[in-house]
Formats: sequence, structure tokens, C-alpha cells
Amino acid sequence: MEKRVVITGLGAITPLGKNVKETWDGIKNKKCGIDEISLMDASDYKTKFAAEVKDYDELDFFEKKEVKRMDRDTQFAIISAREAFKDSGITSENTDLNRVGIFISSGIGGLNTIQQQTENLFKKGHKRISPMFIPMGIVNMPSGNVAIDLGLKGESMALVTACASSTHAIGEAYKTIKQGYEDAILAGGTEAPICDMGLGGFENMKALTNATDKNRASIPFDKERSGFVMAEGGCVVVLEELEHAKKRGAKIYAEVVGFGSTTDAYHITSPDPTGEGAARAMTRAIEDANLKPEDIDYINAHGTSTHLNDSTETLAIKKALGEASKTVKISSTKGNTGHLLGATGALEAIFCVKAIEEQIIPPTINYKEKDEECDLDITPNEFVKTKVNVTMSNSLGFGGHNASLIIKKYE
Repeated sequence: MEKRVVITGLGAITPLGKNVKETWDGIKNKKCGIDEISLMDASDYKTKFAAEVKDYDELDFFEKKEVKRMDRDTQFAIISAREAFKDSGITSENTDLNRVGIFISSGIGGLNTIQQQTENLFKKGHKRISPMFIPMGIVNMPSGNVAIDLGLKGESMALVTACASSTHAIGEAYKTIKQGYEDAILAGGTEAPICDMGLGGFENMKALTNATDKNRASIPFDKERSGFVMAEGGCVVVLEELEHAKKRGAKIYAEVVGFGSTTDAYHITSPDPTGEGAARAMTRAIEDANLKPEDIDYINAHGTSTHLNDSTETLAIKKALGEASKTVKISSTKGNTGHLLGATGALEAIFCVKAIEEQIIPPTINYKEKDEECDLDITPNEFVKTKVNVTMSNSLGFGGHNASLIIKKYE
């Protein structure tokens, strides 16, 4: 018999705050976490804005020796995992830690480390490459380091599907627990891409906005949108088998009831303009949850503020939900947070949980100019207090990766 899977812990460090409360308060206060780039010299770049974790001092969280052994992305993973794990109340006394997994993804991995050590190679020679280069740079190390930090010995992995990575991590964790292979899994994503390699790479492929006003930089579904704003942070949720959670008296935030994943097989970066692949991911998630399209109360859209993503996702929602697409509430919170790349899906899953908990729809902030191609109800600028029992979170990644997650009020 398939198990039910619930969410019992939340953790985050984002451009809006160093924990879930600060981050969600930023959403509720319609705060824009986007500002001028400070982590690097961007004077020669057309791109002037990013969404950075503010006032971050790694020594507030780690010993100096530890900092030297972890890229910024791994640090964010550990910080958010510690919060989620503590929030869940899981301990070695109430849970077999051999059956607690870690599925923490990243779209790129330790990009700052890769850049720094490449500079060492060309300036000083190969003998000056750090012996920690490989363990700091590879994508699985956030999961590996979280396991070491918390003493978790279940299945550990990093699923890499670009900007859909952490939604896939949560989806695969849900399937793993559903089939009885683990009792609980810490699932999510982390990203720290704001450096010359990251900014230059995305800018040269014309994916980033060149906006000069931070409040008009990330404007999902707005006709004047011109690209996404790169962001950083870490976000983790604790997924747990329902009976295991009930037995130890855990607080249950919500239930994961559906997951769908597809591939466009169309282009390395552009989505299929018909929206067919993304629509199938949503349909699969709805079918997996044994729901109907009209049961969805809120969709946290991928909504990156690029022209192609937002228009294509609009088409995909129409294909997947049919008539229900005309009334479902939709928003993109990337106007607040920027785009956390591989970590964005986990962050937006947390927002779905909080929307259910407080029965509110977060708005798409800084929206001004209506686009005829994006003609659904994107909840412009203001919160809506309404029934929120079933939510969908969409993530779409380079390579044609589509993932949709359905989170429901626990009953």
C-alpha cells in the first residue's frame, strides 16, 4: 500500500531573510529583495541587479575552518537544512536516522569555487589548485555535507535539472517515501551563482534583464518584462511518512499529494512555445493527486520574467486546466525573490505551504503593464484572502525539464 507523505519541517535562507519567518514576512510585506550587485564588481556588465542574501557572515553559522572547506552554495544548504530539521522535531530518539534521506539539488553547484580555482590555474599554475576544489565544487556536496552535519544516513543524492532541480528533489523524495523506502527525507535546493562566471554566462545568452529600476527588474507576466534577475539562497523541506509523523507527534504543515515531470525535447534553453510539455507535467501531477483541474486553488508559477517563459507557461496552464484556468489564482513570487535557479522550486513550495497555512494568495508585485499573451489571473500587486486548500508549484528548467508539485491542506 502506498504511504501518505506530509511536510513537517521548513528551512530557508534567501534574499528576503535568513530563515523562513523573515522570508515569508518579506513576501507578506511585498518586499523586493532585488538590489544593486555587491558580491562582485559589475561595473562592466549590462546587468546591474541581483537578489543577494543580505548581511551574510558565514562565521555566524560556521567555524573558520569549515568555511574554507565549503562553497557558499553548501553553506546555504546546511543553514536551511538545520532550520528545517530542527523545525521538524526529528531526533535520534524518535526516528531511525538510517531511514532519513537527503535530496538537496543545485542547478550549477559550487560556481564561486570553480571560478576561483580556474583563476588559480591560469595565474599560478596547476599546483596551486586547492585540494578542496573538487569536494567544494561538485553538485552532490550540499547533500553530502548536510548528511555529515546532521548525522543522516539514508539515501543521499542531488538531482540536477537546471531551474527545476529542487522541485524534482521534492518530487522524487515524495515518491521514495510513498513507496516505503525512507521514513523521512530533507529535500530542496541551494544556489550561489552571483560571480563573474554566473553573471557573464547568463548575460551573454541574453537571459538577464538590463533594467535600471530594481522595482521593474523582475516583473513576471508584465508586458515590459525583459529577463530574469539572478538570485541566491538555500531552501529545504522535511517530507515524512504520515504514520511516522503522527507517531512522534509532529506538527504537520501540509500534505504532498501529486508530482508530475516531463521533458519538452525541443531546445536546449527555450521552452516548447506550445506549452505542451509543461502542460503534461501539470496534468500528470493532477492525475497523481487524484484531483480535477478545478480543485486547484492556487498556482505558484515559474514566472521568471522572461518573455518566452511567461507566455509559454500561460499557454501550458490553459492546456492543463482548461476552463478552470480562467478562475484559478496564479502568482509569481520572483518579483520579491529574484530567480534562485536550482533552489527556486523548494522556496516556492514553502510559499505554497504558507499560503495554505494562512489562507492567502501572495501577489505578483510591481506589475503595471498588461500583456495580452499572459491573460490569466496573476493576482497583481495585492494579496487575496481566500480559500487555499490545494496548491500547485511549477518549475521549468533549461534542457526542457518540467516539474509540477501539488501540495494540499492536511486533513
